[in-house]
Amino acid sequence: MPPTADLPRSSRPTLRDLPRDASGSAVVAGFVAVVVGAASSIGLLVGAARDFGLTPGQTASWVLACYLAISVSGGWLSWQYRAPIKMAWSTPGLALVASLAAAGDLGYPEVLGAYVLTAGVMTALGLSGAFERLTSRIPAALANALLAGVLLPFVLGAFRALPQAPVPVGGMLLVFLAGRVWFSRWAVPAALLAGAGLSLAVGAVGPLTGGGLGTLVWTTPEFSLRGAVTLALPLTILTLASQQLPGVAVLRACGYGWVPTSPLITGSGLASLLSAPFGAHTTNLAAITAAIAAGEEAHPDPARRWVAGLSAAFFYLMLGVFAGWVVGAVAAVPPPVVAALAGLALVTTTLSSLTAALHDEYGREAAFLTLTVTASGVTLLGVGSAVWGLVLGGAVLWVKGRR
Repeated sequence: MPPTADLPRSSRPTLRDLPRDASGSAVVAGFVAVVVGAASSIGLLVGAARDFGLTPGQTASWVLACYLAISVSGGWLSWQYRAPIKMAWSTPGLALVASLAAAGDLGYPEVLGAYVLTAGVMTALGLSGAFERLTSRIPAALANALLAGVLLPFVLGAFRALPQAPVPVGGMLLVFLAGRVWFSRWAVPAALLAGAGLSLAVGAVGPLTGGGLGTLVWTTPEFSLRGAVTLALPLTILTLASQQLPGVAVLRACGYGWVPTSPLITGSGLASLLSAPFGAHTTNLAAITAAIAAGEEAHPDPARRWVAGLSAAFFYLMLGVFAGWVVGAVAAVPPPVVAALAGLALVTTTLSSLTAALHDEYGREAAFLTLTVTASGVTLLGVGSAVWGLVLGGAVLWVKGRR
């Protein structure tokens, strides 16, 4: 039963409520959600930082800023609305940033400027209440095709990495496939452990660099038309369609329909705005891992699941505090293993978005063109492939609609 009848919107917990509502299952659910989310994309972040030429301190700042934004916004919103509101970074957005880093299309300060623009749009959408009106205007087929096109090259990269490091990457593939059958939720973390263990066994692990507690490093954002069009625009669309909208849907499906949407979007926008100059890309509602904290696994009673949101916030904070060690450990792993981890972590999301994009026969051709152009990585007139994919797919849909 949804908690609507027992928990009015104005109900907020007190410190006395925390020990009463706390449970081992809720704390573990928050921990599992953090482990799954972090293991799924930390390799992507470290790879992008390497392509940007960032120092270990800047990379650790990126991680710390992300996890601070996620922890503070998620913890505050969970407490404010007595609901398991889990925040996350935008994995599709990170994949887009990583593709631009690999292509060398934008400098790092320009990327931060695009982050600020996206955060400003998110904050404005939350404050104005225009979130639902805007997302309803984005064709679902094109949004899913855009996401699939951004993620597909990384999935292919997992298999391209096999000849470069056959033992660790081959072991990761086997563990991942077995995990999808017998322990689906832990398939990616298990693949990470397998890759790290086999890399150690064959002597492929490099020296640990960095280390220590995470520190924030300021980089002044640079604003450019190229950054706005190439990154800020597709990043905003990806975050709205693939993160914010599904995140709201998870809360609704788990019985928290009484939680207002606009403050959630505003909170994520403000968190992104404040953390962007320190390297953090977009903070948003969690989509995939949100169900772990908001579902029955956290607690049979929906009114007590809000503790899972606080638990996730705490463990994200711990990851941020020790960001130097986290980055150093991941950076010591061979690049092919990191590439394989990123690709395997995105298999499920890519498959889901691909299925959704091509499901409707009316928009199938437009969606396929969006997917292929986006996945091609082509840059024309200084504009990246994600924008051209949307333009071409949108034009096809418009022409079909006119006819």
